[in-house]
Amino acid sequence: MRPQEAVERALELSRTGDCIVLADESSTANLRWAGNTLTTNGVTRSSRLTVIALHDTGDGIATGVVSRAAVGADDIEDLVRAAEKDAAGNAPADDASPLITGTRSDGWEDEPATTGIGVFADFSPALGEAFAQAESVGRKLYGFANHQLTSTFLGSSTGLRLRHDQPTGLLELNAKGGGSSAWAGVGTQDFTDVDVPGLTGDLARRLDWGARRVDLPAGRYETILPPSAVADLMIYLYWSAGAQDAQDGRTVFSAPGGGTRVGEKLASLPVTLSSDPRAAGMESAPFVVAHASSRDSSVFDNGLGLEATDWIADGTLRALTQTRRSAERTGLPLTPAIDHLSLTGPQGGASLEDMVSRTERGLLLTCLWYIREVDPQSLLLTGLTRDGVYLVENGEVVGEVNNFRFNESPVDLLSRLTEVGATGPTLPREWSDYFTRSAMPPVRVADFNMSTVSQAS
Repeated sequence: MRPQEAVERALELSRTGDCIVLADESSTANLRWAGNTLTTNGVTRSSRLTVIALHDTGDGIATGVVSRAAVGADDIEDLVRAAEKDAAGNAPADDASPLITGTRSDGWEDEPATTGIGVFADFSPALGEAFAQAESVGRKLYGFANHQLTSTFLGSSTGLRLRHDQPTGLLELNAKGGGSSAWAGVGTQDFTDVDVPGLTGDLARRLDWGARRVDLPAGRYETILPPSAVADLMIYLYWSAGAQDAQDGRTVFSAPGGGTRVGEKLASLPVTLSSDPRAAGMESAPFVVAHASSRDSSVFDNGLGLEATDWIADGTLRALTQTRRSAERTGLPLTPAIDHLSLTGPQGGASLEDMVSRTERGLLLTCLWYIREVDPQSLLLTGLTRDGVYLVENGEVVGEVNNFRFNESPVDLLSRLTEVGATGPTLPREWSDYFTRSAMPPVRVADFNMSTVSQAS
């Protein structure tokens, strides 16, 4: 059964006052390699049907949500009844709002979009050439490439018939040689924009930097964070920017004495943190897709249109992620979360290389990993550096240093930025399984806190 037909059938079977149905059809293609040799490749397909039953209890609207994979035509009624049973046993939902009505997407009746190994047609030959080049100089390449295409069909008893096709691709590449390791990663929609020679050339340069080793103690160092590391920190900040939690006094965005910090200046430089569902090359769903309710999302908002949003504008906090219900409670504008994030600074930002060339003495990172929250009230995070920390002296990289554990709050970090470079597409190392559509600049911090030396490699 086609996903659109499954949505319509589930809605026909519904016996509650209102119902929302989401059908997701996904196909995935992947390549993996190790030691300059392709090891596996494959294509997979999957489907999932989610039914959200809404039950009027007399005191409010209760929700029941049941989601199952590979649902056949004969299984739909059982799924609908399970959601209705769940709703009947629940208390009224705290996030209840009138359902969005009557919008229909072009292409609703078209077949789901699919991907396949062909998406790597241009990428694979370039990767093969990279293997040969690495082998010729005694270096090894490891990594994987993954491409997923998911078609989501959203229908409701109030007339919604919305569709979105989401391509999500990523490449992670490790190079090893001379006792050093270096990493590079990119997000992509279709792999036609992946510059394999550029990536492997940068990895080779970093391995050359590792020929000299320098041991440094823990401490605060002037540090240049590349876009990937900035993405990992800003994405965690974004995930922590729920308006309801801030209003309730739970987070770094809570104001002393009550309310939120919206309107407060957070950054030392005029940076803007924003999301746009129509960002060129990083397009995401232009409407809310909520398979379940949480503190920051609501099933009642399914189908709500999304627009470009500034979370921080010119260094000042302008918005927090909202549902319609939380917006009523906080009195702030309705600004739902969007599957895209960008940080920009003043126009004319320098490249990473130019920033290094102007550094008297400091550290250059590659990426961060194993990031964990220590204190939600300050958003203090801890984590480790990985795959190359380099010492810069008099504008040149002079060697590779040991890894560190860091302790930093991305919110506090914004107040200590001394330079923001040029923004470009990047891939977070830590959060690449969950968030690939980001554009970030390199940034300079005068006193990044390397709290302890790490033995991690």
